Amino acid sequence: MAGVSRHADAVSAAGCTVHVVDDDASVRKSLQRLVGAAGYRVQSYDSAREFLARPHSGEGPQCLILDIRMPGVDGLALQTSLRDTGWTIPVIFATGFGDVASSVRAMKIGAVDFLQKPIDEAELLAAVQRGVALDAELRRVGALVGALTTRVDRLTPRERQVFRLVVTGMLNKQIAGRLGTCERTIKVHRARIMRKMEAGSVAELVRMADRLGVLESPLPPAV
Repeated sequence: MAGVSRHADAVSAAGCTVHVVDDDASVRKSLQRLVGAAGYRVQSYDSAREFLARPHSGEGPQCLILDIRMPGVDGLALQTSLRDTGWTIPVIFATGFGDVASSVRAMKIGAVDFLQKPIDEAELLAAVQRGVALDAELRRVGALVGALTTRVDRLTPRERQVFRLVVTGMLNKQIAGRLGTCERTIKVHRARIMRKMEAGSVAELVRMADRLGVLESPLPPAV
């Protein structure tokens, strides 16, 4: 998603949920104690299937501590499944069976970190903080894009064409020539676009377009 930083600001543990998925009960309890003592709300699961079967609240930043080798659905398969369904929850792998290939694959599909057991407590808590901070940033950007999409939906088809050309830096006269209309009409469209998009300046409108991916979309055809 455009505008998301992998170096999001730190967030308070209060209100954040950390999910722990590991088939080893002793590991689950150890991780639950450690992460819970740091102030996070912790939910644990003995398998990927249990994690998928349980309902999950969408409130507050979250991250997932995940083992790789588990009966049934393994950790990498769960990570892939979550990504494919559009759930962007940050994942931290904590495993005693890691190898370079698994680590590379996990990081390529978005893992925050890949930690070997026995786990260094400070490293794990640092990874958790990065995970929930990233999720908070993803949520913030997602909400912003949702609000901007609602504004774009207010635009007429012609206003969307003008919007696309305005954010490329074209002047009213140039836009009018491209769309086969007069400059006065473009000025009217432009004013309506600024109002509907709630933009205070063209620079702000360009930032909105960047968030929405408009700058990568094709230009309206010339008349």
